[in-house]
Amino acid sequence: MSLITEDIQTLPVMEAFYTIQGEGFHQGRAAYFIRLGGCDVGCFWCDVKESWDASLHPQLGIEEIIDGATQYPGRLAVVTGGEPLLHNLHELTRQLHAAGFETNIETSGSSPLSGDWDWICLSPKKFKAPVPENLPLANELKVVIYNKHDFGWAETYAAQVSPGCKLYLQPEWEKAPLVTPLIIDYIKSNPKWELSLQVHKYINVP
Repeated sequence: MSLITEDIQTLPVMEAFYTIQGEGFHQGRAAYFIRLGGCDVGCFWCDVKESWDASLHPQLGIEEIIDGATQYPGRLAVVTGGEPLLHNLHELTRQLHAAGFETNIETSGSSPLSGDWDWICLSPKKFKAPVPENLPLANELKVVIYNKHDFGWAETYAAQVSPGCKLYLQPEWEKAPLVTPLIIDYIKSNPKWELSLQVHKYINVP
């Protein structure tokens, strides 16, 4: 169920922090993460289940969110969740751009797109399919691999994104010892895909 309301001057923020992007195309870059509360997807292996209930997190004014981001020298802002597209993100991205930020979103795509994004990382989940119109908008398709059956599922989405979309396979963290060798073999046979690792977990940063 969508959490979008007419009041887009505040958003439920679970946490916001400055770190190194650990995954996907922008891995290794300094980034300010804005993690919004609320999720309607509910992956059983999610490592931030505390983000699911938006009512548990403070509503922060967008100007306050921007003020927090500008305290750091990096100008890459990554909006994530939860599922950030449950919220109207137009004003957030407008103010981020006005403050000189590059805007990235990490989303399952399960709700219609809002906001003006420089980079869209679409990570579809089996628990709630992405909205079809979001697929051609993705700059990056990042599929979490939990078992060997997920490769065929990943290909169904690779066939629906734009030709220039970057394609990543990422091992589910708890299953990484088992599935990472499978992913490596799969990429060697299907080189349109690349490997994404959750590097931040290996180097112990948020």
